[in-house]
This record gives sequence, C-alpha cells and structure tokens, in this order.
Amino acid sequence: MPRIRFPHTLTLLVGCILLAAALTYVVPAGEFQRRDDPATGRSVVVSGTYARVEATPVSPFGAFIAIPKGFAEAASVIALVFLVGAAFAVVERVGTLGRVVEWLVVRLANRGALVFPVAGVCFSLGGILMQTQEELIAFVPALLLLSRQLGFSPLAVVAMSLGTAAVGAAFSPVDPFQVLIAQRVAQLPPASGAGFRIAFLVPAVLIWIWGTARYANRTRTPPAPASGMAAVRFRWQDLTILASIFLTLGMYVYGAQHLGWEFDQLSAMFFAVGVLAGILGRLGPDGTAEAFVDGFRSMAYASLLIGFARAIYVVLNEGKIVDTLVNGLFSPIAGLPATLSAVGMMVAHVAVHVPVPSTSGHAVLTLPLLVPLSDLIGLSRQVTVLAYQYGAGLCDLLTPTNGALMAMLAAAGVRYEEWLRFALPLFAILLGLGALAIAVGVATGLH
Repeated sequence: MPRIRFPHTLTLLVGCILLAAALTYVVPAGEFQRRDDPATGRSVVVSGTYARVEATPVSPFGAFIAIPKGFAEAASVIALVFLVGAAFAVVERVGTLGRVVEWLVVRLANRGALVFPVAGVCFSLGGILMQTQEELIAFVPALLLLSRQLGFSPLAVVAMSLGTAAVGAAFSPVDPFQVLIAQRVAQLPPASGAGFRIAFLVPAVLIWIWGTARYANRTRTPPAPASGMAAVRFRWQDLTILASIFLTLGMYVYGAQHLGWEFDQLSAMFFAVGVLAGILGRLGPDGTAEAFVDGFRSMAYASLLIGFARAIYVVLNEGKIVDTLVNGLFSPIAGLPATLSAVGMMVAHVAVHVPVPSTSGHAVLTLPLLVPLSDLIGLSRQVTVLAYQYGAGLCDLLTPTNGALMAMLAAAGVRYEEWLRFALPLFAILLGLGALAIAVGVATGLH
C-alpha cells in the first residue's frame, strides 16, 4: 500500500482561510434569531427564523487579519496547551516519566501475558486524562527493550502505547484537549455526561487491548536473553510529582463543576506542577526554565493549528455566512431521524480530521457550525459532542497528518502501511461502538 502524502497542515489551513473569504463573496449572508433558554442558561437559535442580511464580504487582507484574531479568540486554549505541555516537559526532564516506563519494563519482563493489559491500562490513562501522544515518543527505546525481551514486534509497542492512549482520549470523559474544549464550545458543563462516556470507554479500551494482544501473540518470536536490568525504584519525589498531576486533574474537575473554573485555572495549576517538579528534581531556576522552554517549543505546532483553525470561523462569522451554511446543512439532515443525523456527523468528523489533525483546532472549527444545527433538528448538544469526539479522536489512529503517530512509527521502525493493515479493522469496530453510543445517547435523551 503506497504512503499517502498530504500538503503541510498549515498550508491546508491557510487555504481554508482564503476559501472561507472567497465564500463570503458567493454565499448569501444570513442570520438566525437567537434566544436565551432559561432551562439550560444557553443562547439557542430559533428554528424557522433564518433571514438574509446585508453582505459583508471579507477581503484577502481581511482574511489574513483574521489569523491574529483567531489566536486572540482561542487564547485560553492556546495558553493551556503551552503550559500543560511545558509542565510535562519538566516532569520528563527530571526523569519521572522515564522511570514509570522503566518500572513497567522490569516488573513485566517475566510476565508476558500481563504486559498488554497492564501497560495498556496505564497508557490509556494518559490518553484519558491528558491526551498524551507526543510525550510517548521519548519512551520508544524503553518500550522496544521490553518488546525484545518478550519477543514482541515493534508494531505491538506502538499499538500498546500510542494506540491505547489515542483510544482512551477518543472515549475520555475528562480529556481537556478534546471533550472539555468541545463542551465549552457547545456551552455544556465541563465533564458533563462522564458516566455515560465511561460506560463506552471501558469496552473501547478492552477492544483495542484485545486486538493488540492478539496481534502480538500471533507475531511473537523467541524472546531475547534477559539483559540483567536492575529493578527500578521510585523516589519520593517521583511519587509526589505523580500525585500532584492527579490532584490537579481532580481539583479542576471539581472546580469546573462547582466553582466556575475554566482553562485559565487549569493552566495555572499545571504551571505550578511544572515548578514543583523542577524543585523536587533539583533542576534549579535555570534548568526548570529551560525545560519549560523545551515544552513550549514542542507545543508550538499544536498551538498554531488552534489559532489558524479558529481564524476560519472568524472569517465565516465576519462574513455573516455561518448561519447560511448551517441552514444549508439543515435541509438534507432535517428529514433524517436524529440518530442517523448524529452518526452522519461522526463520519464527517473523520473526514475533517485528516486536514485538521489538532483535536482542539477541530473542535473550535466545526462545533460552532454543528451546535446550532443540532439545536435546529432537536439533537442533544451532548450527543453532538460525542459525534465529534468519536470521529475526530479515532481518526488519530490512522491519519498521516498526525505528527505524533508518524514520528512514533518512524522511531519504532514500523512502516505506515503495516500500521494501517493492523489498525483499520480495530478502527472500524471502534467506530461502530461509537455509533452505538450515539444511538443510545439519542434514545435515552442524553444531555
């Protein structure tokens, strides 16, 4: 199977910005009336009130001005990406993350049957809590050592780590880079619907772990001789750092639900985690600052995607054609049952995520269009977020524009077409599970 090549993601996004500006000259301007919903406290569109308004086309220079406006509108999200990424860079610099993986290597070296369920659950927690992907690239050497000792292939290593983390993120109830951002755009309470998501998260992770273990056992070779690696011992500093990460996430979930906290509070807490890790790891002020800078540098690409993706919506909104596009989408979907409409949204998100591989950028690009549409057709906003979450999240398993996936495959020496042959069947099963979750959400009136 030949490798699929795409233009650079920023090239695609700039093209989309210019295309959006061109559409403001072609698509008629129009708006819906909106009202405050006292039951939910949200502003919702009023069905049947779409009307043409005076056109305000966006010039090419205006489209470029929309780029910094996009960064300004997504400032809190971009700050979150930078500060959380920087905090994890400090944790990695002090060695805590490396020792976690080395501990798995030592503890599971003689327990081959347990390596995939135990390691899979651990890596899925990284995806569930923080959508870890790029952070896992540094773990490849230790993971390859484990695979050689047990006779498993490098592809199984990628599936066990990045693959399980991606599935965990796709079905996560609390991932701040995906579901919480989507819920904020949809004006839903953060972490709402967590119990429903967990009910489908567990089978999703089990399906991926089962598929990975099945492939690993089928392709297993005689294990390499043991290297005599000494047992890894966690320091109290490591345990304190890990506890601070989990405590931060727990505090944010509580604060978002009961204290009105938003991304600024989460960003601040993770900055504090990074400082704490630097102190406990004895990096000193300069060493901690250097680790933060490395983290900022590693997160720059994702942050750029968020700002450029938001600029597309800025152009469409300034051209007053967002509601026109929503009205156009309503016509073919309005006659479908709500379940089919939601499943169709999920499939569309899979396609959109190829040129826009940032889940955060994807959310701020598509949900402002789809949330008003869901209001019009009587579809729960929570189900609309599910459709985005499953479609965009699962696409991270396949798309070549996912830099973390391609880097991980290259580091492990796995060809992209080999990965597709392994991942596509499991992707199809998980997409079917997502469709089932959407159908249950519609049937039970999930909000």
